[in-house]
Amino acid sequence: MTDEEERIRQTREILRGHGGERGKLIPILQEIQARFGYLPREAIKEIAKFMRITEIEVLGVATFYNQFRLNPPGKHPVKVCLGTACHMKGGVNILEAWERRLGIKPGQTTPDRQVSLERVACVGCCAMAPVSVVDEEVQGRVSPTRVDGILLSFELEKEKGEENSK
Repeated sequence: MTDEEERIRQTREILRGHGGERGKLIPILQEIQARFGYLPREAIKEIAKFMRITEIEVLGVATFYNQFRLNPPGKHPVKVCLGTACHMKGGVNILEAWERRLGIKPGQTTPDRQVSLERVACVGCCAMAPVSVVDEEVQGRVSPTRVDGILLSFELEKEKGEENSK
């Protein structure tokens, strides 16, 4: 069974636990994303069929809410806070540093699937602004140099893993 066929099978399994009424769309999307880490294209097609709506309608809801991802997350998810405190302390500059270093924009994943980048409204650590959340760990008072250090630690981890697999 291919990965795509397996995602379709699992999506259908999730859909069986829900009714087809439109009010169930967000909980269905949440459950699909919890299972896969994002909303796969084939899952969106299955949801549309199941609910008897268009794929565009499903995508409209999925893209309206920031909680949903249409791309698979990277091994290292990075969330950059742009809430008021972080914005005032240079959060935009930190986001731009991540974008430059990674060569991606928010909502994207690096081609090697190592890092994904998101911008978030607030992570509730305003005293530590500007903040990035890396691998679910809050990094406070982030600077462009700190971004470089975090990325270097990813590279070292990757090299260590490659050496251990030899």
